[in-house]
Amino acid sequence: MKKLIVAVLTLFIGTTAFSQEIDFGIKAGANFANITDASGLSNKTGFQAGIFGGVKFSDKVGIQADLLYSQQGGEFDFGDFDLTYINVPVVLKYYIVQGLNIQAGPQFGFIVDDNIVFDLGDVTADAKAENFDLSGVVGAGYDFPFGIRLDARYNFGLTDVSKIDGANGKNSVFSLALGYSFL
Repeated sequence: MKKLIVAVLTLFIGTTAFSQEIDFGIKAGANFANITDASGLSNKTGFQAGIFGGVKFSDKVGIQADLLYSQQGGEFDFGDFDLTYINVPVVLKYYIVQGLNIQAGPQFGFIVDDNIVFDLGDVTADAKAENFDLSGVVGAGYDFPFGIRLDARYNFGLTDVSKIDGANGKNSVFSLALGYSFL
């Protein structure tokens, strides 16, 4: 009896493991970014590009992680926030109908370039951004036939961007990306 239970469990686990769909591909798109809680800033348009990988556990549920080069920040009359990150969003995907999904999860951002310049006439100051950014991600996507993907996401910062004491401001990024899955 014990051997039968082990055999059935092994068969069940093996079938479940092989029924998972593995996904890997590339993606690129546009970012429409700003810094929240900072007055006078306007949107900054940038781009993102990178790779993604994921697993679809069933017809309804999957998980996806991206590795993205991402231009973010904001612009204002007397300076610019030019921020470049390597972002790693990890989203749970729930498929509403075939192809159409909603997404949510955390994003871990690592600064690779920060150019924060304040030009106040005779005085120009250069500030630095925090090395790490934690954000939340919500969005929707559609998986088209032949591996084509379209994602629309909103990333809302949970940590302040600037290292300046008393300066509050978090990343706020709407992104639209097109991807291609190799598998």
